Amino acid sequence: MPTTRPRGPAPTTGERLLALGSLPAAAAVLTGTNALYLLLVVFGNVTDFATNQHFVQHVLAMDTTFRDEHLMWRSITSPALQNTAYVAIIAWEALSALVLTAGTLAWWLRPQRARRLSSLGLLLMLLLFGAGFIGIGGEWFAMWQSKTWNGLDAAIRNVTLAGLALVVVNLPHRPPAPPP
Repeated sequence: MPTTRPRGPAPTTGERLLALGSLPAAAAVLTGTNALYLLLVVFGNVTDFATNQHFVQHVLAMDTTFRDEHLMWRSITSPALQNTAYVAIIAWEALSALVLTAGTLAWWLRPQRARRLSSLGLLLMLLLFGAGFIGIGGEWFAMWQSKTWNGLDAAIRNVTLAGLALVVVNLPHRPPAPPP
């Protein structure tokens, strides 16, 4: 026969509302915000494939940069390689979005896993926008030189939001002490 542990009084409405201002709730909201953003990005990239396909093609081709002869050897002009890179970006975004969605749900359903799932999804996002867009796109393919096909501002916003969320997710959390 299962034994039940005695529980204290049920939380009041005020206590429940205050729980929405807790660190785990903030972590869940920040994780969910990043998940929603990436889900919408993936949806947009799948339903309007050509718009960002052109972006990736121009960044990789380096055709709107200063066209410095010492850098142009880095350009990728093969449509097959450009499209492969674009599909890989979408797949990475989708994977990140799914992990972040799982992390968001875990803050309510399986809080012991929420921090790890959220951290994984946010790290995937930081790798994509930090290493991928800022590092590889911005520097290796000189995207910073392009007035037309420059995604550095958007990448920096994404890195900032994901980085902030990663810090909040990993702050030490102590449950509130019961009232005297």
